[in-house]
Amino acid sequence: MGIKSLISPTAWKERLLQYRRTVEVSRKPDRMEFNSSAKITGIGLLLIGAIGFIIFLAYQLIRTML
Repeated sequence: MGIKSLISPTAWKERLLQYRRTVEVSRKPDRMEFNSSAKITGIGLLLIGAIGFIIFLAYQLIRTML
């Protein structure tokens, strides 16, 4: 995105039309879809946290051994 496209009124109009299309296509998820997304997100957070904690424990173990 260059300077010219930031200033151009036609570029702004195109950008606003793209945003409008996105909002028109989007919809509110039903309860089952929301619950599935929340479960998957929670599992992902726990998995990443567990991996980080294991790396932290390994680092502490190596540090105390040296």
